[in-house]
Amino acid sequence: MNSNVKTHVANAIKKGFRLDGRKNDEFRKISFEVGSIFTAEGSAKIIAGESELLVGVKLTAGTPFPDTPDDGVLMVNCELRPLASPHFEEGPPSIDSIETSRVIDRGIRESGSLDTKSLCIKKGELVWMVQVDIVPLNADGNLIDLGAIASLAALRVTRFPKLENGKVVFGELTDEKLKLSEFPIPVTVHKIGNNLIVDPTEAEEQASDARITITTLDDKRVCAMQKGGDQPFSEEELKKALDLAFSKAKDLRAQIAAL
Repeated sequence: MNSNVKTHVANAIKKGFRLDGRKNDEFRKISFEVGSIFTAEGSAKIIAGESELLVGVKLTAGTPFPDTPDDGVLMVNCELRPLASPHFEEGPPSIDSIETSRVIDRGIRESGSLDTKSLCIKKGELVWMVQVDIVPLNADGNLIDLGAIASLAALRVTRFPKLENGKVVFGELTDEKLKLSEFPIPVTVHKIGNNLIVDPTEAEEQASDARITITTLDDKRVCAMQKGGDQPFSEEELKKALDLAFSKAKDLRAQIAAL
């Protein structure tokens, strides 16, 4: 990022202003659309400001891992394509793509909200494999939080496909839905200078000195955490980040529950 632009962003945030007029602790307005991919078992599209992401969920029947013979499998993949941003490139997954996928995956997995044992069809032989694919259509910041929120919305409306003789009958869905016991919501807090903000735009992310993603549950448990950036968080800043994560997650969780 141009140093002058970074200085401008940092100075504005220091004064309590952001380029789009929000407060430092304010998320952009979020809108959802579920069921937008007819060939998926579950899907959701999320729009927040100029950021727009699409998530599809596919359920297939496969062989379980040898060490977990009665557990289904969750896989999360985020593809950062040049269509969404000039900063993304074709080819093997980038570090940002891998990190985004893993942070979202870890939040869902470590929360225990998806009961993988309920995905067992026949122990040691056949389980449901849950594939979550996240595709940003336009990337203007905060892909981890928005990707996770859209994934939870898609999982919430996912229905099991029909199964005959151990094989999925594609295009035929049952009335049984995939069950999520909780909504693990990540909130990524960015540090710019001595100030903390949430839901950054792309320009704010480029001006960020450090970030920490905190995934929480509704009983104020932290189920996952990921630090990024070069600068440290002080103990006081970490406490403020936790407060922001719990506060913002409560509002976001209510939006998903209302779908």
